[in-house]
Amino acid sequence: MTEPDTSAIVDGAIRSRRSIRGLTGPALSPEQVEHLVALACTAPAPHHTRPWRFAEVSPERRSDLATAMGEAWRADMEHDGVPVAQQEKALRRTRRQIESAPTLLLGCLVADGLRVYEDDRRARAEWGLAQHSFGAALQNVLLAASTSGLGAFWISAPLYAQDAVRSALDLDASWQPQAFVALGHPSEDYVPFDRPTPDLGVHFVRR
Repeated sequence: MTEPDTSAIVDGAIRSRRSIRGLTGPALSPEQVEHLVALACTAPAPHHTRPWRFAEVSPERRSDLATAMGEAWRADMEHDGVPVAQQEKALRRTRRQIESAPTLLLGCLVADGLRVYEDDRRARAEWGLAQHSFGAALQNVLLAASTSGLGAFWISAPLYAQDAVRSALDLDASWQPQAFVALGHPSEDYVPFDRPTPDLGVHFVRR
């Protein structure tokens, strides 16, 4: 029997992953969610830490969550002078994403194990390391969902309304919300979009 080309399988999984917003039910099973979180927690992290925390958000908590986040976001948009009609459109879209996701997973970061620096430059760099690791954990979830035939996309809104998210979900003060992952099943009419080939002349140099 010919051994599978592992590198080709990995390349294929990465290239075929898409952010699928047309999600349908049913919700993922508890075992499926826990499997994805376990894979997220295999991501690299600074100093052998595990700074990730995840919470599955039940449908019953989502309306209040969307309202709290919306109030925080509206205040920011009003400060920025965003027209009211544009505000309402953005708030409706985010509420719809939060409330309609078959499964909604919140990812957070904690500072456990990170080094403490008195100067702002190194302190920001240290937190940047944690955020790098969260991106890797998030990619693990998205890739694993894709290769399992699930649909998924990430929502960055929690990063802009951390206090509101913590309060609405009764999370520990040390949890710093980063992103939602909406999970479900691709709708029957979903067709993957063509992703343009990256222009390495723009994205890559050698020195």
